[in-house]
Amino acid sequence: MFILLLGAPGSGKGTQGKILAERMGLPKITTGDILRAAVQAGSDLGREAKKFMDEGKLVPDSVVLGLIKTELDKPEAKEGAIFDGFPRTAAQAQLVDQTLGERGQRLSHVLLFDVPEEELIRRMRARAAQERRSDDTPEAIKTRLQVYQRDTAPLVAHYAQRGVMHRVPGAGTIEDIATEIKRLIGR
Repeated sequence: MFILLLGAPGSGKGTQGKILAERMGLPKITTGDILRAAVQAGSDLGREAKKFMDEGKLVPDSVVLGLIKTELDKPEAKEGAIFDGFPRTAAQAQLVDQTLGERGQRLSHVLLFDVPEEELIRRMRARAAQERRSDDTPEAIKTRLQVYQRDTAPLVAHYAQRGVMHRVPGAGTIEDIATEIKRLIGR
């Protein structure tokens, strides 16, 4: 079972993805974590990604696509995975559909985390203070929300037409949201 977590930065994808992955025994493919690890390691890829992340911009597909395919090639992803942070655009969605299709697989569920913008900003500011993330500065937060609205939000229509979209109320306790996800996907 392949599940995509879709939502604005700060909507709870990371938290709920971890819970879901553990409950279902599936790997969680998180481009943000992979990219931050590359930045921390100081690799060429990490330095390139850091330039974009520090400005609140999306890291180019060319940097991300190879990482995703590598993760999908791992044995633990044979039966499914939780995608968190990718695809973010219609072009990326087509690439994911194509990559999974070549393997005889497809996205089973898309979970859209629906959180009011003021709550997203509050969460990202709190996260920035706690985790000292360079991509959670006030300027970067504003840019990231604008980029999300422009590039990622149109995916909602794409997946809704396919009948795999589920809206998840993203405000509430972590436990309540996890329970709602379990109800929506039946596992």
